[in-house]
Amino acid sequence: MNIRFQNGSVLSGTAFEKKDICIDQNIICDAAYDVIDATGYYILPGIIDLHGDGFDRHIQPRANVYFDRQSALRHIDAEMATCGITTAWLASSWSWEGGGRSPERTIEFCRAIDQFQSQAITDLRVQIRLETHTCDRFDQLMDCVKAFGIDYVVFNNHLPEAQGMLQRKDGSFDAWAKEVGRSSAEHLVAVTNAIEMADAVPHFEEQVSCELKKLGVSLGSHDDETRQSRAYYASLGATIAEFPTTILAAEQAKSTGHPVIMGAPNIVRGGSQSGNIAAIDLVRENLCDALVSDYYYPALYQAALKLWQGQEMTLGLAWKLISENPARIMNLSTKGKLDTGYDADLVFLNAETLQIDATLCGGRFGFVRGPMADRLADFRQGQQIVAA
Repeated sequence: MNIRFQNGSVLSGTAFEKKDICIDQNIICDAAYDVIDATGYYILPGIIDLHGDGFDRHIQPRANVYFDRQSALRHIDAEMATCGITTAWLASSWSWEGGGRSPERTIEFCRAIDQFQSQAITDLRVQIRLETHTCDRFDQLMDCVKAFGIDYVVFNNHLPEAQGMLQRKDGSFDAWAKEVGRSSAEHLVAVTNAIEMADAVPHFEEQVSCELKKLGVSLGSHDDETRQSRAYYASLGATIAEFPTTILAAEQAKSTGHPVIMGAPNIVRGGSQSGNIAAIDLVRENLCDALVSDYYYPALYQAALKLWQGQEMTLGLAWKLISENPARIMNLSTKGKLDTGYDADLVFLNAETLQIDATLCGGRFGFVRGPMADRLADFRQGQQIVAA
């Protein structure tokens, strides 16, 4: 495809300019001949999502109810494009918890994505959420990382939550066991086994970080509560602070120049659904470098708009939190900007409705609707669409 989008408001740095964007195949170039009028649109870099698990509902819409992964991935891929997401890390758990969070499920999911890549519109990748008390699965983990080219692993520890459920005796532990397909007794054995691995965890974490760094895998930690926790994981090379739950943990990350990632739904909803620190507080203190979809993909562009409309920052600065900054964090040297030589990942935001009307993924339309669909239809009928 060799197209020039004309008369749109193009994000250049953090400001908008009236200029043309030219696409040659899958790259932004200096000139193109076929013209589509983009009057009335903000043209923005494709959204880069570093952590999202909203795909789960396509694969497992209910407890112990699973659907074909290839079919699910087609819908996941399409949903990404409708939300302006052109590159996404799908967060899959590697956990002792079992069910959809088991290592076996993650391996199956990685294999499904590997098979789906030739059909994908968006750039789909896998983030492994590594539970720290899976010390007995090191070899299997490394085999998975190498076999499927995993480039992002985050340390998690949800064991305290399990122990809290056991102490409450309110039925939540029994419900959790049923959800993963175990009896309460079987699930208690899994929790007990995880607890018994506590002494082996530090060595396991060091071993994992050492081997993954050799492979160039980006490392992070999830839900750091204290300065000490963040500093510990940073010492292992886990330089990305994902969802710190306190301002102290976020400050520790920033003091060492490490990026802080927060959930976009937290911004959209006005706070954390689990009662942790509000992401807007970190944004206001310049302690948040990027936003991620977490569990709801539309929240990414919605959060950028909310920050802009709430006069927290310009649209250009807000969009950096979901495009340029994530690209920098993950060393994606050809994504996140609308410059010559960069990947042709573009989002067309309707300036009137503030809805996404089109998404280009690597120079291909992954999603189109509304006025942009009409203009594209005319273009494909052989008419050059130019401004009056």
